[in-house]
Parts: sequence; C-alpha cells; structure tokens
Amino acid sequence: MTETEFRKIKIDDTIDVEDIFGNLDANLRLIKEATGAEIIQREDYLLIRGEQPDAAERILEELIALVRSGERVDEQKVNYIISLQESGMSYAEQNVSRDVICFTSRGKPIKAKTIGQKEYVNSIRQKDVVFAIGPAGTGKTYIAVAMAVSAFKNKEVQKIILARPAVEAGENLGFLPGDLQEKVDPYLRPLYDGLYDILGRESALRLKEKEAIEVVPLAYMRGRTLDDAFIILDEAQNTTQEQMKMFLTRMGFGSKVVVTGDVTQIDLPKGKKSGLTEAAKILKNVKGIDFCYLKDVDVVRHEMVKRIIKAYDAYYRKGERR
Repeated sequence: MTETEFRKIKIDDTIDVEDIFGNLDANLRLIKEATGAEIIQREDYLLIRGEQPDAAERILEELIALVRSGERVDEQKVNYIISLQESGMSYAEQNVSRDVICFTSRGKPIKAKTIGQKEYVNSIRQKDVVFAIGPAGTGKTYIAVAMAVSAFKNKEVQKIILARPAVEAGENLGFLPGDLQEKVDPYLRPLYDGLYDILGRESALRLKEKEAIEVVPLAYMRGRTLDDAFIILDEAQNTTQEQMKMFLTRMGFGSKVVVTGDVTQIDLPKGKKSGLTEAAKILKNVKGIDFCYLKDVDVVRHEMVKRIIKAYDAYYRKGERR
C-alpha cells in the first residue's frame, strides 16, 4: 500500500507526539481497538489506515487539540473521547474543560472532565437544590465541594456545611473506640479529603475552627435553619425517608443545597427505604430543583473502576443477584 492511500494529519512543531501517543503508545492501542485503524508517524505528520480511518482521524484531532491547549491526555480521557465519537459527539465542541470551577491550594485548576459533569456544574449554578445521582468515581462529591469553595471565596455564601449519614456497615458505633467525634470521623473522611485537596489542610482546618466550614453527621442537622450557606449532603442513598425530609427543610434564605448519592450502594437496614430514591420521585417536578444523573461514562477514576461498574450493572440487570 502506498502513502497516498493513507489518511494524513499534519503535526506542527509545538506538539510532542508522545503526549498524544501515551506511555508506550497506550493511547494508540485504544484507538486501534475502537476503530481498527493503524497509526504511523512519518516526520511531521501521522498516517492512518484501517477499517475506520475517519473515526480514528476525528479522535486524533481531538487529542491534538487537547495537547495544544495544555491539557494532559491520559487513557481515561482517550476512552471518554472514543465513547463520545461512537455517540456522534465531540469533546471539543462541548467545551467540556474550558470552564474553571476554582483552583486548588497548589494552583491546579478544577474543571469538569465530562459532559455529564459540565451539566452538573451548570445545574448547581442555576438551581437552588441539585441532586447528583450516579456511580462511584463520577466526581459527585468533589465537584460539589469545589463549587462550595468557589461560592465561599466569591462571598456568595458565608459558610459551607458538609453532612453525611453515619450508617453502620458491619460494625456497631457503640463498640468502636473513642468519643463520639472519633467514632463518626471515619464516615466523614471523604469530605475532609476533598476539602484538604482543594483548600489545603491548614486553610481548611483554620476555616473549620472559625466555624465557616462544618463537617458533621447528618443527625447534627436536626433543628437548624441555615441561611447564606452552601450545604452538601453526601452518600444520600443511606438516608431514611424521614432524614431526607429533615435535611431538605434545613435550607434557609440565600442558601444552596447539593445532594449526592449512588442508588446502587444502599447500606440501610432491611426494610428501610432510601430517602434519596423517594426524593427523586416526589421532587422531580418541583421548580428550582434539578436532578443530574451521572453514568459510568462519567467515571473519572482508573479505567478499571468503569469496567467494574459496567460488570456489576450487567449482572444485576440479568436478575442474577442472590
């Protein structure tokens, strides 16, 4: 086959092809698996041939645009762009990662990484109450914390409140060592981790001492009315129906509420219905409330997480759960 039968893509001097190809050409292998196309470098251009050269060319052009904009291209990003192409969508055209939510204490910009995450961010900006429902690894909690920090820094709210239900999973809280705070802290650790990553540990602890930030078990919310606050309820699938109603009615003037959860990981005792699944039915048409449903394609952790989620979903859909 001659070079004239190859599809060509010009690569300018500002692009390092290793950033596109990935470690040991891992990205090229992903493109080949998806399109059957072979990609070869020749001086300042790439040659494409194979079963779906058009699809491979579109994917490569997206990757080149990402590298040119300074974004890091990893296997997760390549897989996501491939899945979008298969659905007839473009990562670049959706402007997914152009909007910076805020910066971490180390100066790293926090952005949406998928279309689902971008829609989630937009919902939080536009609505007073937002429910984010989806599997592990889709950034539900992290984005909510980043949006809360952004609102606090912009003086849109005066405090941030992060809550979680302390559901006992195999261990009784009463038998765990330590005082009450030490017993519930492990349940709140993921919320602390998000705060420390975004604000820095010292800054987060300082704001916590000033009570500008509260990280509390859900039970501590009872009887309060919270004005000018950004309130996040995490792991909401493990709230009871009564707890969910109690939490949502804590909202005061000038406040914003984000509720996150994964309805496939309910740890409530047998016979107890999830407050999250009930709220999704009762509140779906209420003005000012939005529901964002993130999917396995929005998983931004290790690629294996996405595969595991897909395998479990397929297993349960077949009704094989024992």
